[in-house]
Amino acid sequence: MNGNTPISEIDQLVQQAHEAFLAFKRINSKQRAAFMHLVADEIEALGPELIDTAKLETNLPDARLAGEKARTVFQWRSYADALEKVLDIRIDTADTQRTPPKPDLRKTAVGLGVVAVFGASNFPFAFSTAGGDTASAIAAGCSVIVKTHPGHPKTSALMAGAIKAAVQRAGLHTGLFTEVRSDNVEGGQYLVAHPLIKAVGFTGSFAGGKALYDLAAKRPEPIPVFAEMGSVNPVFLLPRKLEKAAADVAKQYAASLTLGVGQFCTNPGIFVAPNHKDLPQFIDALKTLIADTSAAPMLHQGIASAYCKNKAALLAQAGVTVLAEAPETSPETHGNATVATVTANQFLANEQLGHEVFGPFGLIITYENAQEAEAIAKTFHGELTTTVLAEPEDIHAHQSLIEVLTGKCGRLLLNGFPTGVEVCYAMQHGGPYPASTDSRFTSVGPDAIKRFLRPLSYQNWPDEWLPDELKNANPLGIWRTVNGELTKSSL
Repeated sequence: MNGNTPISEIDQLVQQAHEAFLAFKRINSKQRAAFMHLVADEIEALGPELIDTAKLETNLPDARLAGEKARTVFQWRSYADALEKVLDIRIDTADTQRTPPKPDLRKTAVGLGVVAVFGASNFPFAFSTAGGDTASAIAAGCSVIVKTHPGHPKTSALMAGAIKAAVQRAGLHTGLFTEVRSDNVEGGQYLVAHPLIKAVGFTGSFAGGKALYDLAAKRPEPIPVFAEMGSVNPVFLLPRKLEKAAADVAKQYAASLTLGVGQFCTNPGIFVAPNHKDLPQFIDALKTLIADTSAAPMLHQGIASAYCKNKAALLAQAGVTVLAEAPETSPETHGNATVATVTANQFLANEQLGHEVFGPFGLIITYENAQEAEAIAKTFHGELTTTVLAEPEDIHAHQSLIEVLTGKCGRLLLNGFPTGVEVCYAMQHGGPYPASTDSRFTSVGPDAIKRFLRPLSYQNWPDEWLPDELKNANPLGIWRTVNGELTKSSL
């Protein structure tokens, strides 16, 4: 468990993963789904050792880890159950009487190949070794090599063991899932550059995700990198909402900002508020809430140090004033909630003020009118989420602002906060660059499987040689679009 996997061993693992992918292609989607349920069973069966180990390695509390474990199990099960919908089978039968004759065409979706998954630090279960990237790649019919996160190696080993136990129970090729340990960049770079790796899943920093994306683009055969790289998740408070619910909004914002010590990719780091007569009520309530928040240990010392450094750099900018700060304890390991304020003019004049500070830090930007609010919105590049806090009359009066915001994010919220990311079909967890490297896809929900699939059409093939999902009899009993009509019927 200690040390780095040698490059020679990584090469061998990739070769084995490729062999496993070729074997995995020969089983149908129902069998693939059954295997995924076995993985869910194995993760679910992991006892107190998993929670205790993750707690020691990440400083996350029992309740958070128990909930995240349940979420991880649900991801494996729900993605398995969603396969027939995600494959989106299309059949257009032949018409020999047409001039020219129409061929028989049948389209399915197949896995890309071996996928390299980079485990995230802030979700040791749901976005790491056995997380959504691994589950969605397996669902797509790919084999997976995980580059485990050095922040929780023992937790990763336990989760990897659960997947391997399921592989053994199912009698599948042992190369279907393997892991690589690397505390430096070389191991990850070698994986991404390897010609048998066909896609990458990544959750983490912008610098890390962009480096992998650039490396993959320079390969002789470029491959997709699906990187989710962070976001400041701006919140726009509109005047009527402020008038009606100043204290309640402050309470909700403080809770979202400090949830998980601010270590969610959807924590709302920037809050845009009108310079209105009711603003002091919001500010006073927020100051009390933040001052009463206890500093808590962050995931590891490196994240805590980066939080202190990045926060100090932002607070040193011209015009920035600290509104409230939780008492600081053990800054080398803990993150203390901090909220600062700046005017719209000062924000618009300094691009650095829009940079993410990963942790429980919020910047309040005050605007004078709708034009300033829209100008602030236009400065954002790409976000996982943006939030609008508004009454109906606010929405009517700020249509131009809302139109700008729809072009900036993957998920647009109304009167809620973005730190909950539901695992469901309609979830979009991804946004315009630099929030993610491909805004057409999500990394959460069954549609995440589509990242690791490619369409494949069969033309004029005899029924006996077609994949099961395309055969006339529909032996898998799945929904298919046949000549434009959705049906489970045989042909």
